[in-house]
Amino acid sequence: MSPVLEAYGLVKRYGHVTALNGVDFELLPGEILAVIGDNGAGKSSLIKALSGALIPDEGRILLDGRPVHFHNPADARRAGIETVYQDLAVAPALDIAANLFLGREVRRRGVLGRVFRLLDTKRMEAESSAHMQDLKIGINSMNQSVETLSGGQRQGVAVARGAAFARHVVIMDEPTAALGVKESGMVLDLIREVRERGLPVILISHDIPTVFDVADRVHIQRLGRRVAVVRPGDVDMAEAVAIMAGAAPGNIPDST
Repeated sequence: MSPVLEAYGLVKRYGHVTALNGVDFELLPGEILAVIGDNGAGKSSLIKALSGALIPDEGRILLDGRPVHFHNPADARRAGIETVYQDLAVAPALDIAANLFLGREVRRRGVLGRVFRLLDTKRMEAESSAHMQDLKIGINSMNQSVETLSGGQRQGVAVARGAAFARHVVIMDEPTAALGVKESGMVLDLIREVRERGLPVILISHDIPTVFDVADRVHIQRLGRRVAVVRPGDVDMAEAVAIMAGAAPGNIPDST
């Protein structure tokens, strides 16, 4: 299968520190690809490059086989790449529908929307409800403020927003961080639902059991480079951690 999203030879330097040192990356259609690595491995810089939050110094990124150049996250969103950040980026005081359409508000047709800039709240509520039902998120009222939701439900709102507008890829940054076991399980089900809808998912996580529970493949970073791509059925968690820590060899040939 041809990758949906690819990167080759990505380099990012911050002064004398090299965060990305020639990273390659491939995301296949319909898969959940986890990205793991110790602190300083460069996984955050990789994801920022793929989502437009930073511009690499060297290398190239391809979307559906075509070169893309993201100058900011808005460029990536316009290309169909949505990111669900660890801090969720939700507005707690606003209701669910307003959060799903945050920054993409739908205005009424005609003069009411064009001149008076009135929002089409009924349409946004109906579409929000449909998105939440598609992902099997059990929240009935789209008028409920996000600050009244549980941590797992808030994550569900953020995931639904990403899935609603993504055309190519959904990136999820530590989606189960600070959640309990039950809520983490709910979020993992959401990730699977997103994949079932045909959207490949990039999952960044420090939670190795979560990674092995949900990922089809695991991209392992160390010292700014990709050192292995493994399948959870082929290696166990201890072996993956050993590769991540440098205690075991990876499976990517060293071009140097």
